[in-house]
Amino acid sequence: MNNNVTRRQVLFTGAAAAVGSISPRLANSEILNLNNSQPHNEAVDHQAKAQQTARDSKFTNYSRYRPSFGGPPDSDKYLGKLVPGLRKSGLEPVPFETPDLDKLAWKMVDGVKQFELRCTPVKQEFLPGKYMNVWGFNNNMPGPTIEAFQGDRIRIIVHNELPEPTSVHWHGLELPVEFDGVPGVTQHLIHPGKSKTYEYELHQTGTFFYHSHIPMQEAFGMVGFLIIHPKVAFDPPVDRDFGLIFQNFFIPPNSDTADSMRMDWNWHTINGRSGPYTTPMVSKHGERVRVRLLNFSPMQHHPIHFHGHTFWLTGTEGGRIPTSAWIPRNTTLTAVAMAQDFEFIAFNPGDWIFHCHMVHHMMNHMVPQVGPHIRGEQDISQYLNSLPGRPTANSALEKPAFKVPGYPQKMQSMFMNQKTLKKINGKRETRGMRENWHMGVKGLMTVLRVLPDEYYHRVMHSDENIAPGEIFEAIARGKYSTYSSSK
Repeated sequence: MNNNVTRRQVLFTGAAAAVGSISPRLANSEILNLNNSQPHNEAVDHQAKAQQTARDSKFTNYSRYRPSFGGPPDSDKYLGKLVPGLRKSGLEPVPFETPDLDKLAWKMVDGVKQFELRCTPVKQEFLPGKYMNVWGFNNNMPGPTIEAFQGDRIRIIVHNELPEPTSVHWHGLELPVEFDGVPGVTQHLIHPGKSKTYEYELHQTGTFFYHSHIPMQEAFGMVGFLIIHPKVAFDPPVDRDFGLIFQNFFIPPNSDTADSMRMDWNWHTINGRSGPYTTPMVSKHGERVRVRLLNFSPMQHHPIHFHGHTFWLTGTEGGRIPTSAWIPRNTTLTAVAMAQDFEFIAFNPGDWIFHCHMVHHMMNHMVPQVGPHIRGEQDISQYLNSLPGRPTANSALEKPAFKVPGYPQKMQSMFMNQKTLKKINGKRETRGMRENWHMGVKGLMTVLRVLPDEYYHRVMHSDENIAPGEIFEAIARGKYSTYSSSK
């Protein structure tokens, strides 16, 4: 730096530079003002405004038939939040659908809806041909769904057909204390062969459930839905109302009886079945759908993920959530003994997975390996010397893939013979799905199908032959394309 330059000269030079940098901006501003004073080309201006409006509409409008945004987060239509279903407001709620589960019948006795509930051992078919010994109600696990309306008075007569005492708790209900179902605290145990009557009036609405209040019996599967509908359906009205109960069990590989004393779990069920034996939920394209999910696992929470859509959390086991507190998610954690209601517009046609995201919960029968380790460098001479008292060694020990560290990490699939495949694909709800769809659905996994009207009718109401993958391909290959739809 030149030592002869004074401080005053430096300040003067800096000020001049600043003015120089500002002057072009002032000049440009003047030019813009001059241009703005000139007459507009109205056609060009109108076209520009139309293009801007079209660009904005992609984010401000909402369509129930194609991907759209719906405006800012405080908008009623944001991600379909308050977009109604295809039904009118002011009607009764739609029927509650629980794939693979029954509903409990009732009869009117002296102005009271009366239900008969039996506590029973159950032989439940988790997978085709895989029957497991658990406990439930009315020879089902989970038990049948109890449905009632706000304002009803209900009477439930519980018969104990188990070999040990039990009791039944009505989870989430605000009822007289003597009917709460806690042995010792509010009632005597119901002994084998005995019955107890619970009777109360319903003033709540929402997703509730009943279960044994003996902890080991809970782990053995004793649970069922208790749904209380409002007299008039909530707004915005839904077109479909599904219910799913998630459960875990530990059943050793040499047993078919659940072990309620274990602290880990290897069998996972939705409504009493493991994927892919779970029956898909089926809805029409454009409908508003509610899925009520109950986590009745003994001690494991489930991060529930839904593909292809964003859902809103609209209710819990405590009842309906005010709309101002609804949360948009596509993955949410459902804790033990919690119920959560998910609502969304089924705008995206196709077959969409609905599942727990814990990796071991997306598999069946996870158990430690039994027998010698399947590594090429493993010494199995002791095992081989014990033959013929042991099974023969598997020739897979020589498979080149075993030289790769970590192999195998893929679970070995269950043997799919024709009888097994018929049980899985013989359901009406699976018609038209891809031929090998069952390979991607295991454990705590099921499918929600969103079908355009014509395909929904073919799947659910017609008896015509539908080839495997036919409907999926029609949607995926653009024979029915919402992305190009003008709806």
